[in-house]
Amino acid sequence: MSEDSLVKHSLVLLGDINLMNVTDAAVPFRRVRAALAEADCRFANLECCLYEQKTRHELRDEGFFAAPALGEALKLAGIDAIGNANNVNYGAEAIMASCAALRSLDIPSTGAGANRALAYAPVVVERKGIRYGFLQRSSVYWPTNHEAGESSPGIAVLQGHTAYQPMLYKIRPELPPANRPGVPPAIITWADPTHLARYRDDVAALRAQCDILTVSHHWGLFEEVLDYQVEIAHAGIDAGADAVIGHGPHFSLAMEMYRDRPVFYGLGNFSFHTGHGGRKHGNWIGEAARLTYDGTALQRVAFRLVRHDDRNETYFSHPGEETQALARLQSLCDRFGTRLEHDGEEIVIWRRG
Repeated sequence: MSEDSLVKHSLVLLGDINLMNVTDAAVPFRRVRAALAEADCRFANLECCLYEQKTRHELRDEGFFAAPALGEALKLAGIDAIGNANNVNYGAEAIMASCAALRSLDIPSTGAGANRALAYAPVVVERKGIRYGFLQRSSVYWPTNHEAGESSPGIAVLQGHTAYQPMLYKIRPELPPANRPGVPPAIITWADPTHLARYRDDVAALRAQCDILTVSHHWGLFEEVLDYQVEIAHAGIDAGADAVIGHGPHFSLAMEMYRDRPVFYGLGNFSFHTGHGGRKHGNWIGEAARLTYDGTALQRVAFRLVRHDDRNETYFSHPGEETQALARLQSLCDRFGTRLEHDGEEIVIWRRG
């Protein structure tokens, strides 16, 4: 894109979408469709396979499966691209069927495929002359029959490692001395160097193919941002990404501006009714991030809070009604020096000038 062809546009980035046990594709997003339509491009993580399981879903099954016809909900929401590298996108047949269902809807996807080359391939969609590039990786996956192979279906992964360090010295002032029995170890995480090097190469290659580049990650554990997540996020931006989003723990997590580019470590749920064990998810809160650009120059980073009602309809929640949730988010953001600023129905984390 040349500087002579600057155009104002916006990109909306969404968290986990799980369509299990939805019976009507028109229901999940009917309260937010109009607002989503105001953006020029929309991306989300699909936390299920669009796959008609041949047997009854058992609680021990790894995958989440929704009827392929329910993929129409993504179309009705105006989703332009999907990431499908995650822990519940599981099973060769289910992955192949889900990718085919998305193709039939003309919704391109990144993060899963019939082989390694297809699973790791990015997606580029063009809207208003802007080329939006996306790639997705999962650090949460099963150790066998899940990662895509040279000729076998699976997902694209970025492996993380864990170590448990004895507390031989204080790393936080509130911890007791190491001479006390029962003092827990420090949990250390880091990204696998080989995987991280390939990831950098993949981001750099995509940089040459698009104007706005977003990398998406399925990662994390509970509400803390772990070291390996920060390492990956920063590596992605250093390699050329314009934005990094995370999802997986089903919590809204901290946000960071790194080199004037946004990192949303956890967008939480955007539509999620049924989870592991067939249990209904509770009163969750998530985020819909909106990035506003003038050409390729980022102008503003903001988000709206989302919840769902008893019919599993996603709706935007006004910040004035979410004092407690926003206080929690601010406390998480303090680590990264990010300040949350109310602006009407949105919360702004950064704006140019």
